[in-house]
Amino acid sequence: MEDIDKVREQFPITKNKTYLNHAAQSPLPKPVADTMRKYIDDDSKFGTTSAEWNDGGKPHFAKLIGAHAKEVAFVENTSVGLNIVANMLNYPKGSKIVTTDLEYPSAVYPWLRKRLGVKVHYVKNVNGKILLDDMEKAVDDKTVAVVVSHVEYANGFRHNLKVLSEIAHEHDAYLVVDAIQSVGTMPIDAKRDDIDFLTLSCYKWLLSPTGVGYLYVKDELIEKFEPPLVGWASVNQEIFETTDMWDIYEMPLAKTASRFEVGTPSYMSLTAANTAMKMLLDFGVENIQKRILHLTSHLMEKVKELGFKLQTPEEKHHRSGIVNFKIDKPKETVDKLRKKGIVVSERANGIRVSPHFYNTEEEIDQLVRETKASQK
Repeated sequence: MEDIDKVREQFPITKNKTYLNHAAQSPLPKPVADTMRKYIDDDSKFGTTSAEWNDGGKPHFAKLIGAHAKEVAFVENTSVGLNIVANMLNYPKGSKIVTTDLEYPSAVYPWLRKRLGVKVHYVKNVNGKILLDDMEKAVDDKTVAVVVSHVEYANGFRHNLKVLSEIAHEHDAYLVVDAIQSVGTMPIDAKRDDIDFLTLSCYKWLLSPTGVGYLYVKDELIEKFEPPLVGWASVNQEIFETTDMWDIYEMPLAKTASRFEVGTPSYMSLTAANTAMKMLLDFGVENIQKRILHLTSHLMEKVKELGFKLQTPEEKHHRSGIVNFKIDKPKETVDKLRKKGIVVSERANGIRVSPHFYNTEEEIDQLVRETKASQK
């Protein structure tokens, strides 16, 4: 990426730490922090704010996933988005959902609730990968939904969403995607891949504060479902804007994905997310992906040279921004690295490293050197 030093000026964290932990939570870039400060300052002084709203970032998020803004709803986080989907689907007697044994709890827990009465079938990974043949064998006519993370949180394995949607739709099942570890770091096309539902929080790779996320619902599915939770935000706002009165005797649900919203969101967080997504779009998602894959490839080569075992698939079509490698005493190693100002995570009995596009080869080399030293 051209002029990386100029890019890094937008990330104050680089002056204090080697931060390689975006799969956990991102430090705020300067433009995003400035947006939040302005929001707070304006609200404190004037009771309102002039910070750019842009419909809460819906157009920018839609652009990141190849969708339309009317297909996007505000949610507080990924877990809320997944719970909305889980609780509005129908589950005939004997039905099941298909997921994997690599999932983060949020992708599975909503379907484990006894009230739903649905079986959860886990496809087991093979050396850190979920094989499409195994998914195809697991999905049958009793399957209501296939639920996966686009990128698995522990080892960075990336699913082929297009093929998964074909497998699901062949049995009239839905594809539900947790995209928290992918959106913003790689091009995504919800229409091309025929995704039914996709949701995420913005505080990881989307460089935003906590408390803000989005739920995508395919256009033709929006009016098919009644939301499990409703409030003033769920209804057609044009009626209120026209009459200046709320109809409390009927509930004219919105014909857009807004029907899955309930009440007042965190406007400050949404305004900040809007700034962050605009920043990513300006850099270009393809450029960001290229940069991240360059950094993770560099790390993988160094890890192999040291003799550590990679837990992340090396095939390009399965790659993401996450690299995990096994190491002795990973928790102690992570603690030692933090004392050196290097931030990574312990996951799956290994070290999980997740650089963003502003990180450098020198920071990767520093991580490798200190990791090697910690093993002596």
